[in-house]
Amino acid sequence: MLLFVALLAGTAVVQAAPSSVQLDELTWTEVRDAMKAGTTTVIIPVGGTEQSGSHMALGKHNVRVKVLADRIARELGHTLVAPVTAYVPEGHIAPPTQHMRYTGTVSIPDDVFKGVIEGAARSFKQHGFTDVLLIGDHGGYQSLLEAVATRLNREWASSSARAHFIRAYYDASQEPYHQALRDRGLTEAQIGLHAGAADTSLMLATDASLVRLDQMKVDREAAAENALGVSGDPRRANAALGQLGVELIVSRTTAAIRQAIARPR
Repeated sequence: MLLFVALLAGTAVVQAAPSSVQLDELTWTEVRDAMKAGTTTVIIPVGGTEQSGSHMALGKHNVRVKVLADRIARELGHTLVAPVTAYVPEGHIAPPTQHMRYTGTVSIPDDVFKGVIEGAARSFKQHGFTDVLLIGDHGGYQSLLEAVATRLNREWASSSARAHFIRAYYDASQEPYHQALRDRGLTEAQIGLHAGAADTSLMLATDASLVRLDQMKVDREAAAENALGVSGDPRRANAALGQLGVELIVSRTTAAIRQAIARPR
C-alpha cells in the first residue's frame, strides 16, 4: 500500500502543470496546453550584450529583462515570456563607436535587429497568440521596437493579433526611479546614466552575481570615466535601492500592458 501511494504521488508530481512562464523552459505541448487554457499573451524581452564598466557583467541587460519580464508575466497571468533577444544595435562595428569601443560588446545593424523581432512576433501570431508585447531594457533601440510594432499592426490589421510596444518598461527605470533615488539622498553624479548607482542597484536587486563588488570600490574620481565606460558612481548602490526600481518597473509596465490589451481592437 505504501508503495502504491508513493507511485501515485510520483505520478502526480510528473503530471503537475509547469510553474514556469519562460517559453524556453516549457515543452511545445505544455505551451499548446497553456494556450488552450487561455494563455494568449507573450512578452518578447530585449536585452543587449554591452559593457557596463569594470564592475558589471556584459549580460546585465539580458539577465535583468528576463527576471523582470518573469515578474510581469506572473502579475498579468496567462502570459509567457519568450527567450531574451541578446544581440542588439550597440554602435558601429568598424571603426567602433558607442559601446563597441569596449571589449566584449556585440552589435548588429538596425535592420537585422528589427528583422529578428518581427520574425519572433510573426511566429507567435502563427501559433495563435493575440497580444505580443515588446519590452526593452536598453535605451538605444526603443524607437526600433516602436517601429516594429507599428509595422506589424499595419500587417495584422485584419486579424485578431496585435503587437504592443510597451515604452513604460524603460521609462520607469529613468526619471521615476531616479527621483526615488534622489529622495533617498543620492546625487545626479552618483545616480548616473550608465553603470552608476541606479543601474548597479537594479542589477544587485535582480542578480547580484553579475556585480563585482571589489571593482565598485575603485576610486572613480581618480579614474577616467570614459576609460571605464561608466557614467555615475556605483559605490552607493545596494539591492534595497534597486528594489525600488524593480517595483516601479513591474507595476508601471503591468499597468501599461493591461491598458494596451484592453483597448478595442
